[in-house]
Amino acid sequence: MTRKHFLDNIRWTTVLLVLLYHVVYFYNNKGVFGGIGGWVDDPKAQPQDVVMYFLYPWFMMLLFLVAGISSRFALGKITPGQWFKKRTRQLLVPSTIGLFVFHWMVGYFNTQVAGVDVLANVPQPVKFFLWGISGIGPLWFIQELWMLSLLLIIIIAIERDRLYNAVGHLLQSTRGWSKPCRLALLLMGGFLLIWAGAQGSIPHPAEHSAQGLWNLYRPMAYLVPFLMGYYLFARDSVQRYLSHYAGWLLAMALVAGAALTCATWGETNTAPLYLMHWSTNLFAWLAILAMLACFKAWGDRTSPFATYMTRSSYGIYIVHYLVVASLGYMLKVYTGLPPVADYLILLVAVFTLSPAIYELLRRVPFLRWAVLGIKKQSE
Repeated sequence: MTRKHFLDNIRWTTVLLVLLYHVVYFYNNKGVFGGIGGWVDDPKAQPQDVVMYFLYPWFMMLLFLVAGISSRFALGKITPGQWFKKRTRQLLVPSTIGLFVFHWMVGYFNTQVAGVDVLANVPQPVKFFLWGISGIGPLWFIQELWMLSLLLIIIIAIERDRLYNAVGHLLQSTRGWSKPCRLALLLMGGFLLIWAGAQGSIPHPAEHSAQGLWNLYRPMAYLVPFLMGYYLFARDSVQRYLSHYAGWLLAMALVAGAALTCATWGETNTAPLYLMHWSTNLFAWLAILAMLACFKAWGDRTSPFATYMTRSSYGIYIVHYLVVASLGYMLKVYTGLPPVADYLILLVAVFTLSPAIYELLRRVPFLRWAVLGIKKQSE
């Protein structure tokens, strides 16, 4: 099978958007949990926070959808057992063992961001353990991807491609329809599925309970695009069909994103009710389709930089938040620099130091296994 460069390019481009998002997120004043906060009390006074409104509704859904597509391709080459063993090394090892080898440092800075030493009276061994747990940060994504991979193994063992074939028959039955009708079916049907998945969140979670953790992981919201990637968007015919509407889908996504941002500016854009609303999910779905269509139409090629990012973006994603949490904290607390300088320094640092840390770790055998899930340096 010819390598689908547009999927590689979507993946690493989205990872770079995650890095940008986390720089803005760390200094946001919209009440989003985990950041150190902005410089003004007025939630409508930081225009740079617009980045969060335009990215958060869709970019993690897109990564799960692309993971679903890639899972379909991988399972066509190796057995489910071999695939899941590899997924466990790549996903579960970094998000468990890696917490206590590397990400405890993220956990340490997370406690500092809280403003007080919340673990001051805790014995050092317990403190280290809690730093590791609180250092999960962006690793929730690979933890959840491992769980969805396990679920997929169970599903395909039960249905034995009957569902995949049924989706194929449904697509075949629409071939006689006009192009606008087929596009309308994809837009409306996909939106309803995405919106339904988003309703799995808890609208008003109890404070200091596991309900907040459930809303962070949003399993139903991410299961839907993951399965859509596996059963629908892994098909060449669907990918080619979408590419014909790249310009239209991009325009629709931009309009929907602008309308959502204007209508909800100042709201906490990670709140359950915000993410459950139909308008948020409509924008998310249009943005996902636009990214798939545009990259298939205009980005199905590679280059030396793209080849490097295809290999390295996963590792960069794993390590980048240490740069954000540590440097972002020290810049605001200790330097007194103007906000624009904090943003620029942190932005440059996260895009340069993250690849450097990744390159260092992947050259050390134990560290590349424990932190990056890499067996050999050449991976």
